[in-house]
Amino acid sequence: MLRTIGWYISFAGSLVAKLPQMYIVKSFEKKGELAQRDEYVHKTTSKWALNRVKFSGAKVQIFGEENIPKDKPVVFISNHQGNFDIALFMSYIDKPKGYVAKIEMKKIPILRDWMTYMNCVFMDRSSIRKSAEAIVEGVNIIKKGYSLVIFPEGTRSKGDKIGEFKAGSFKLATKSKVPIVPVTIKGSYKLMEANGNKIVPSQVEMYIHPPVDTASLSKEDLEALPAKVKSIIESKLC
Repeated sequence: MLRTIGWYISFAGSLVAKLPQMYIVKSFEKKGELAQRDEYVHKTTSKWALNRVKFSGAKVQIFGEENIPKDKPVVFISNHQGNFDIALFMSYIDKPKGYVAKIEMKKIPILRDWMTYMNCVFMDRSSIRKSAEAIVEGVNIIKKGYSLVIFPEGTRSKGDKIGEFKAGSFKLATKSKVPIVPVTIKGSYKLMEANGNKIVPSQVEMYIHPPVDTASLSKEDLEALPAKVKSIIESKLC
């Protein structure tokens, strides 16, 4: 319990401490130095997230980093076990990227601003129309050269079992014609969800699989894509 209380206190304090760096980001924008802005945002948020993960006591192993394309945007598609998953992506996958996140994240001051700088998309899943609009926004972000992460289950599984993959999530990649990089997260739910939302140190593994091309898929391939990617992700949960 003490670790949990300490983590949340540290979380709030660390966000406030990042305010001065937000002004640096705004300074880059005013000067039109967008590449420098993007690099600074990536480094700042990655370091912040890594400290949050380490504070939890997590021991993280990552496999397959060589499978991340360096010279093009991608869509990372991953299973979603727990609340630490985004922080794990930010900490251990060294490629600038935004996230398709639930609309409730916009209620958290300061954090929502950094997420905006990271090119995150806030999705309101209670509305089919708004969900579709979020996908269109995400496609436009990718076409500008930025990568995105989406959890196609739409919610945390809180365990090793993977829920249904929503086919609409894959439109981010198929409509922008960029590769999908499947990622398996194994054990992140043990940090919080398995303990009644108390933070407990645990072992976490992340597997980055080889990219899946989407540029020239047939109609049949497109229909089979969600099941194919889900199978790849599930292969490391057995």
